[in-house]
Amino acid sequence: MRPWVYLVLVIFLAGCSVEKNRESAGKLVVAPDLDQRLAKWRQVEMPFDSARLNAHERQLVEKLVEASQYLDDIYWRQSDPEALDLYKSLAGKSDIRDQGLRRFLMINGSRFDLLDENRPFVGTQPMPPGGVLYPPGLTRAEIEAYVQAHPGQKDAIYSPTTVIRREGGQLQTVAYHEAYHRFLGPAADALREAAGLTDDAAFAKFLRLRAEALLDDDYYPSDLAWLDLKNPKFDVIMAPYETYLDGVLGVKGSYGAAVLIRNDAESRRLELYEKYIPSIQDALPLPAADRPSKRGHLTPMEVMDTPFRGGDLRHGYQAVADNLPNDPKIHQEKGTKKIFFKNFMDARVNDVILPLAKFLLRGDQAAKVSGEGYMAGTILHEISHGLGPAFARVGGKQVDIREALGPSYSGWEEAKADAVGMFGLKWLVDHGALPRARLEEYYASYIAGIFRTLRYGTGEAHGRAEMMEFNYLAEQKAVARDSGTGRYVIDYALMPTALAKLAQELLVVEATGDRARAEAWLAKYDKMPAELVAALQSGKAVPVDIDPIFAFPEKVE
Repeated sequence: MRPWVYLVLVIFLAGCSVEKNRESAGKLVVAPDLDQRLAKWRQVEMPFDSARLNAHERQLVEKLVEASQYLDDIYWRQSDPEALDLYKSLAGKSDIRDQGLRRFLMINGSRFDLLDENRPFVGTQPMPPGGVLYPPGLTRAEIEAYVQAHPGQKDAIYSPTTVIRREGGQLQTVAYHEAYHRFLGPAADALREAAGLTDDAAFAKFLRLRAEALLDDDYYPSDLAWLDLKNPKFDVIMAPYETYLDGVLGVKGSYGAAVLIRNDAESRRLELYEKYIPSIQDALPLPAADRPSKRGHLTPMEVMDTPFRGGDLRHGYQAVADNLPNDPKIHQEKGTKKIFFKNFMDARVNDVILPLAKFLLRGDQAAKVSGEGYMAGTILHEISHGLGPAFARVGGKQVDIREALGPSYSGWEEAKADAVGMFGLKWLVDHGALPRARLEEYYASYIAGIFRTLRYGTGEAHGRAEMMEFNYLAEQKAVARDSGTGRYVIDYALMPTALAKLAQELLVVEATGDRARAEAWLAKYDKMPAELVAALQSGKAVPVDIDPIFAFPEKVE
């Protein structure tokens, strides 16, 4: 029996506190500063306002939540099944230390602290670079050598929806829909039941297609149907879209889910941005061959309240927006959908960004940071995930950018979306779509957002991205520390040029698929300067992120 499994059984059978188990079994090692780690996550209620929904609509939401809960079951098993065993064993414990450990396991979706460079806070085992999507110890170099010797297996091994297993000297793959059928079957049933509860025929069609996709891993038809939805009152994210768990190849998707209810007033405000997307793509500092036209492509944008999330949208970094799907074929053929989670956005701005800016920016510049300024940058960030090259050019062939850049892709793409987004924001100001008087507000809000994300450290893709951005902007003198006050000052005159140069570098690397150049750039710019470490400490009383409390249960099997 594995030591960890033995430990979980000890906890479960003894029914005593974590501390007592540590003393008696001598096997459970928990970070002694768990309370301080928990304090970095502010609990925020995310209520479900059912009063404005009819009976069928309430049932619809409940079915979508049910399907999301099943996808959360899968995420734990992709990330850290042993953490799930421990989490479940602590259910119902009255000891406050056990409750705190259980909550921190839920926050991270693993035994590894996202804010501590993914070091373990339970036990001493380091985090596997690919979760449990790969056999222990399997490296990218081994995979590449194996694929060279077994080219017929390349598509299956690099598929975003397969788990890799080692059998003797061979690598074998298991399709997600087979590996996780125990949960995908009931999730698909819940989606079909939800389809029968809506009066929106297009949404019902999408739900039925997405149910099929969960059972065969072919998301293409349902992704197209998803982009065709017109201002839906209800929507859902439910797929293995993101690759943040995959630190080996950078291609394996982890399941994520979100139930969405439309915020009409805020959604209408997005129309301003939507019509300029093709023009921003045309203006990017890239050769025309590397920036395919976006004219005629769908770019639906929705502002939604989110009463429940699961999987990679629930654990760790709390996203306030998304740009999906990630399939480059969909981008090229039809476009993407940009979703903004209003209740999560409000919590981030009010509980984290505004308070933090007061500690880190010079007073007059901190006063310019605003929710609307941050929202504008976030909108352009999500738009920019769909801008730039659709594929990399490697050896005269089109290659998926994820495959070309490997594990560095996630951080690189986040940085690209930031820099191109700010480039696009300046373009909108220059063309009279946004008021020039608010440009300093946009830049101040962007830098304040960087400070927020840097507190994640470089073990997380967004943190690694924004560390690179900050160091580059500091090198260009667009941001500097005032030695007198210890606070940072933005040079508004230098920001546009610095951001345009940064955007060009990030875009060119994606267009050429130059992994070595990306890795060298990251190595140069992803270290946090000592003075910034000290500055961030001044705002340590401000939470790093939120820990959502939903009206629906977060249950896992």
